[in-house]
Amino acid sequence: MNVTPKMINNIMHSWASINVTIEGVPEVNITAIEYSDKEEIENIYGASRFPIGRGYGRVTASASITLHMESVESIRKSSITGRLQDIAPFDISVSYIKAGGAQIITHVIKNCQFLENTYSSKEGDLKVEVTLPLLPSHIIWNTKI
Repeated sequence: MNVTPKMINNIMHSWASINVTIEGVPEVNITAIEYSDKEEIENIYGASRFPIGRGYGRVTASASITLHMESVESIRKSSITGRLQDIAPFDISVSYIKAGGAQIITHVIKNCQFLENTYSSKEGDLKVEVTLPLLPSHIIWNTKI
């Protein structure tokens, strides 16, 4: 089967088409975001060698965000203890916006909490980027606006 991809104005999504907000506030100091969910799915066997059905279990989500140090310090101010892990759960929205705004696709990473409070820098770095793993409850995929 030959499937030709549909191109709209020959414009594909890129890093420049991503808009990230944390609790509704646009985050411009983001350099990377990663998120996924995984579902437990297994074959169910009966009286033959082959599966007779499938069982579906938990869906687990994971995420991480990479920010410039200045943004991390700004976020840290909302923690009474100074620990990122003590900040209340928050949502992150990731919108993919093509030029011309013909279609906006938004994914919402729900109820995120920081899992670590970490920094790393080395000689020669011109900027300090901080990658922070997150624990989300779930992800809402393909919310079209």
